[in-house]
Amino acid sequence: MDELTYSINRTAKALGVGRSTIYKLIKTGQVDALKIGTRTLITTASITRLTEARREA
Repeated sequence: MDELTYSINRTAKALGVGRSTIYKLIKTGQVDALKIGTRTLITTASITRLTEARREA
């Protein structure tokens, strides 16, 4: 089974940006975040949407 979510750190590493950039993307609604307990997780679907949108721009 493929992963449905990534941690903040893993998302930042995958996109080659810093953690603060990931939090800005969450705040502006460019990526979808889930809160499970104390963890914030980013959906892989929203990461894919973000990268495809940036590629087209």
